Amino acid sequence: MTDLPTPLSLDRAGPAPLHMQLAGQLRGAALSGALPAGTRLPGTRTLARDLGVTRGVVEAAYALLSADGTLEAEVGRGTRVAAGLVKAERMTEENTQEPAFPLPGWFLPRPLPHAARQDTRPGLHFRSGVTSAAMLDRRAWARAWGAAARTELPGDYADAAGLLELRAAVAAFIGRSRGLAASADTLLLTSGTLSSVTLIARAILPAGATVLYENPGYRSGRAVLEDAGHRLLPLAVDEQGPVVEHLPPAHAAYVTPSHQFPLGGRMSLARRLALLEWARAHDALILEDDYDGEFRYDVPPLPPLASLGGGGRVLYLGTFSKVLSPAVRTGFIVAAPPLIQALGRERQLSDGGHASALQHALLHLLSSGEVDRHVRRARRWHGQVRAALTEELAPLSPLATLGGIEAGLHVCLHLAPPLDAEEVSARLAAQGVYAETLQTFTFSGEPRNALVLGYGGLTVREARTGAQKLTRVIRTLAAEKSAGERPGPTAPATVPPRL
Repeated sequence: MTDLPTPLSLDRAGPAPLHMQLAGQLRGAALSGALPAGTRLPGTRTLARDLGVTRGVVEAAYALLSADGTLEAEVGRGTRVAAGLVKAERMTEENTQEPAFPLPGWFLPRPLPHAARQDTRPGLHFRSGVTSAAMLDRRAWARAWGAAARTELPGDYADAAGLLELRAAVAAFIGRSRGLAASADTLLLTSGTLSSVTLIARAILPAGATVLYENPGYRSGRAVLEDAGHRLLPLAVDEQGPVVEHLPPAHAAYVTPSHQFPLGGRMSLARRLALLEWARAHDALILEDDYDGEFRYDVPPLPPLASLGGGGRVLYLGTFSKVLSPAVRTGFIVAAPPLIQALGRERQLSDGGHASALQHALLHLLSSGEVDRHVRRARRWHGQVRAALTEELAPLSPLATLGGIEAGLHVCLHLAPPLDAEEVSARLAAQGVYAETLQTFTFSGEPRNALVLGYGGLTVREARTGAQKLTRVIRTLAAEKSAGERPGPTAPATVPPRL
């Protein structure tokens, strides 16, 4: 072998071409210092003979390394390792290995918000924020993607706000399903509610804005606003949704009036009007998140804040994640045209907008009436699951009472003392059934003593099974606590012995 201070070994059975293998090994040796700057490499014929390859392999490797600056070739001096190459990290004096990927000292990694962490434990999960695609018409889904595939691809970038025809179709759907008048000019497509909050945080709110935020509330949205540098003030909620009396000044308020997340209350009309008046008096915006407004049970819909004369002060956020599936990755914002233009600019700079094929598939589903038919099927499906869940849990009163059952895809089970939600959740998990408490939804004050029971991803049988196990846990724990509070048998009095 040629007298080089580093070994070379080529694998003829490997996936990489021989000249790429040779170039990679020589580059690595140069960057690590094994081949110092100025080291002269053997001629192509000599190295090819020693490695048992054709001369063309070595010539191609040298050409690659000369092109990227690893090697320098001069007439009369041969091919040498270039000067000034940055060396990779080497062993320290303590003989410990430096990190494989050294990072800047100012970089501070941040953990995922609790809601974004996937719980992969096997078992039955009462998970909020998810839905089932079991009632989706697979043939209609396939036809929609077939229609999208037959659509001619554009040669340039599309409108970041979304395909004009799709925005018009979504606006018409909102009018049918939620009673909100909208048009293509007042609507922008996003990748879901979280995408909508991110765009608003960056494009609409001023730097360091003060935002009233429901407490407890939507965890991931809270993380987005805080990461953007905005200041959040807790907005109290009760069985009628956000409490709007004596609100302090702020730039915006984030609310879920149709089905408060996670407690489930519906904001009364009087409170809706009062919140709009607060926004007018304090020159503020309202972020109205109607994340599951299609699902109502035994109650009439309440008018969206955006339909009550809010003018340009309400940004209405919706999503198809609950209507169809989170995999569709499509939400929308309805707002005044100047706000839509600002949001469109931000979407253009962030990701350029939705993929064309997805937009055409969704357009086909909407224009064919399949989304409306699917909503009717989904409402019946989820209504049956909800009925099974409430039927099983209703007998627990007064130990536990259900809240937020009139709408949406989750309920809140409020526990009476001395039951403790964290203890109930832990006991339930030991049986393979998982339900969250309000601990991580709450960012100010003590969390309420309740469990959040999401049923959007469950079948009727799963809902009954989970509810029955939950019932047994609650009754057992209540009996244990009751027994522990009873006074024990009285010990006999000690009689002193006679003298």
